[in-house]
Amino acid sequence: MIDDRSRTLLKTLVEHYIADGQPVGSRALSKFSGLDLSPATIRNVMADLEEAGFVASPHTSAGRVPTARGYRLFVDSLLTVRPLEARQMDEMEEALNGLPSNQIISNASQLLSSLTHFAGVVIAPRRQSARIRQIEFLSLSEKRILLIIVTADGDVQNRILNTEKAYSPSELTSAANYLNQNFAGLDFEQIRHRLTQEIQRLRDDIKPLMALTLEAGDAAMADNAPYVISGEKNLLDVEELSSNMKRLRELFDLFEQRSSLMRLLDVSNRAEGVQIFIGGESGIAPLDECSVIAAPYAVDGQVVGSVGVIGPTRMAYERVIPIVDITARLLSSALSYKQD
Repeated sequence: MIDDRSRTLLKTLVEHYIADGQPVGSRALSKFSGLDLSPATIRNVMADLEEAGFVASPHTSAGRVPTARGYRLFVDSLLTVRPLEARQMDEMEEALNGLPSNQIISNASQLLSSLTHFAGVVIAPRRQSARIRQIEFLSLSEKRILLIIVTADGDVQNRILNTEKAYSPSELTSAANYLNQNFAGLDFEQIRHRLTQEIQRLRDDIKPLMALTLEAGDAAMADNAPYVISGEKNLLDVEELSSNMKRLRELFDLFEQRSSLMRLLDVSNRAEGVQIFIGGESGIAPLDECSVIAAPYAVDGQVVGSVGVIGPTRMAYERVIPIVDITARLLSSALSYKQD
């Protein structure tokens, strides 16, 4: 917990840093915070905020910059969201109406990118092929197993599982029979929900295999799901990201591999409203210096996918959050209308 004075100074610092990207010193805080404080007092407050992990001091400057924890406090309790202008909302609605469904989804991704100048992503509704017809396990070596997933429309996905123990052919057959008899016709999200309830009934040595199967199955279905991303090249113009080419390559690899990012965005499908992941909160290493802002969208009242923006932690949250929120709402409306 920090007092009102500290919160005001932190808010001023974050807003100032987002605006110009330079470490913020006590003189600027004194000028823009509206508080009648001496430079010495401001320095003391900044030292306390730094000790608490809300700000950090770059080696090259006497000023300070917000940390991921500082951004989190700012977003959760200090941010003043800026509503979109009516004219801009009309233009967004026009871009998403009167088109085929696949074009609407593509336009939504491009819209997010063009309005924020970051990467825009849309997870489209999952196809029926995400439902499982059959699962098989094939032993490749002592602790490597080939998982074979046959979907409802005949698509086949293969994944290699690296296990901590060796499973006999009879154990693998038994595990596959259990899954096929109890979960055929369900998708992996439904299987996960049912297994969570029934996990205590499984033998302890089979539980790790089931966990690996669910994780690999999620990845396989994510790779098979419609996924549209636009504006990745915008991130090349972001100084905080482009200065670390190794991390930037890892970020582009993440976009290419898709599954980890899609699982993160799927979290927003199970929540209400806009979800914000700042830096390491995503649990995905290439996103440690990024923020992901995502929101679910629905067709006829049922959540079917999510939209999101990926950019640096230093982004104009007050502007990006409503863009993501409104895009999700407009996409819901446009796709629901298509169903009529």
